[in-house]
Amino acid sequence: MSDAYLALEGGRVLQARARAPGRARGELVFTTAYTGYEESLTDPSYEEQVLTFSYPLIGNYGVREERFESQRIHPNAVVALELTDEIADWLGNEEIPAIDHIDTRDLVTEIRDTGAMRCGIAAGPDATPEDALAELSECKGMSEHTEIGAQVSVSESYTVESEGEFDVALIDCGAKGSITSSLTDRGADVHVLPYDTTPEEISELDPDVLFLSNGPGDPANFEAAQEVVEQFVGELPIAGICLGQQIVARALGGETEKMTFGHRGVNQPVRDLRSSKVVMTTQNHGYTVSEPGELSVTQINVNDDTPEGLDSEELGVITRQYHPEANPGPHDSLDFFDSVLEMARKPVASAD
Repeated sequence: MSDAYLALEGGRVLQARARAPGRARGELVFTTAYTGYEESLTDPSYEEQVLTFSYPLIGNYGVREERFESQRIHPNAVVALELTDEIADWLGNEEIPAIDHIDTRDLVTEIRDTGAMRCGIAAGPDATPEDALAELSECKGMSEHTEIGAQVSVSESYTVESEGEFDVALIDCGAKGSITSSLTDRGADVHVLPYDTTPEEISELDPDVLFLSNGPGDPANFEAAQEVVEQFVGELPIAGICLGQQIVARALGGETEKMTFGHRGVNQPVRDLRSSKVVMTTQNHGYTVSEPGELSVTQINVNDDTPEGLDSEELGVITRQYHPEANPGPHDSLDFFDSVLEMARKPVASAD
């Protein structure tokens, strides 16, 4: 007899084994990453989602805190074919429901065919299919999580100093810790700011670069961050990663849309349109830029042609849809941070 159930939006209820007990609901997504499960589970971009690992064995090299991208696990629940005892214990100690002994190949195929879907999970000795269905009935779509920024952003600003050449104002919409370290390693002092920081607060800080981080959910729900971009475009160099790219594009007349099942994994190929070079990238997003507005598309995803890089030399803007900080890898795109700081050495053309 199973002690865990997964109820899917399409009507199916799947049986599984409970590895960490509890009830959960969220948008069911999958990652193709075969390493980096610690980084994925602590990535704030997975807030309000249920993460399915397509790789069959998760936890085989243990759990080390130095690999974490934030202070806590962000998915509402975890689904896998097999979880090791160590990772199951970690999830249980953090009160994150986890289930395995489920056919993840079949589950991933369904997500690819029908798109990311709402789901409900019930796990534990008293779990029933009705419990999972009750969770599903209460589950919101990602666009309905209008205050998701408050769940993942810092509540108060702080600074990570490197005694460097530049000051970077990082708008934390759910930033991975490796974004900050990638900048400080290159000699930048990073001011980590709440997602709803005002233009007036940015002016008081007087940074050399405005940087929009990754994060979860619909970019349309990050209006304060968009307002900051609108205020400082043409005055400050502006950079963005993942959700940050989407926010910057919207601020400059662009549009965004929800993808069918998104890009999540460490093997997403990206082609640079200027050099034709292809790099492999880490990605985690369910929304994309559908119209770039005032920006130019400089890189595209090889699989589906969605924009992976946007820029405007005139406006001093450079963004990436993928995660160039490259945790857990690959490291093909680390030079993005060099390009960001190089912008700080040159005046923004339209500000003259």
